[in-house]
Amino acid sequence: MSKRNIRADISYDGSGFCGWQMQKNGRTVQGDVEKALEKMHGFRVPVTAAGRTDSGVHALGQVINFRTELDSIPSDRWALALNSYLPGDVQALSSREVPEDFHSRYDARSRTYRYYLFQGPVPIPVYRNYALFVRKTLDVRRLNEYARCIIGEHDFTTFAVPRDSSRTRVRNISSAAFFMDGPFIVFHIEGTAFLWRMVRSLVGTILELEKQGKGPEEFRRILEAGNRQGAGATAPAWGLYLYKVRYDR
Repeated sequence: MSKRNIRADISYDGSGFCGWQMQKNGRTVQGDVEKALEKMHGFRVPVTAAGRTDSGVHALGQVINFRTELDSIPSDRWALALNSYLPGDVQALSSREVPEDFHSRYDARSRTYRYYLFQGPVPIPVYRNYALFVRKTLDVRRLNEYARCIIGEHDFTTFAVPRDSSRTRVRNISSAAFFMDGPFIVFHIEGTAFLWRMVRSLVGTILELEKQGKGPEEFRRILEAGNRQGAGATAPAWGLYLYKVRYDR
């Protein structure tokens, strides 16, 4: 019996997870998805994801793929079948059969993240795990002056954690902008790939510069210096969402 390669787009609330990747101790999204598949197959079925989100980070459009010999479930019904075994804080949105050589991580052409900020006189408790509260009214025009400096190909060593093992810290960013969405200010960024905690480091640095009233030339200087000590505090995980992954096919 031949194996089918199934792609599923999933969403999860990262609040209760220690990130995507399987760990010896702590609940992970990969762990829950593979447990669901194991219940369906009777043995472990490895799952690959487009991106390994950190503890507390959410996903609206994570993409996974796995191989299965089960032929009783149509490709477009795998999402529904998975959801009957998954907990409420991780759910499959859609599913389809993809070519045998499809790889959710290596075939991704770009990844889009969004970071949510909630500004107001007092924090709203229901937002506390899903957006970073800022008491000060932010200047969105100034925020976008910083964001424009990010677009293009740059060495993002300044915004990489020392433990990042990437072979190169050069990344190509196709878009980066802040916009209003109801009570939130949203930072939207799309690129081919990202360094570990890079987006959160960018947000934290931008917020500190805006607070200090510094211009975009200061952000550009920090970026080009390649010195981690020049970056601001890393923004917390709970405001970050893996929003979308794009493929050519």
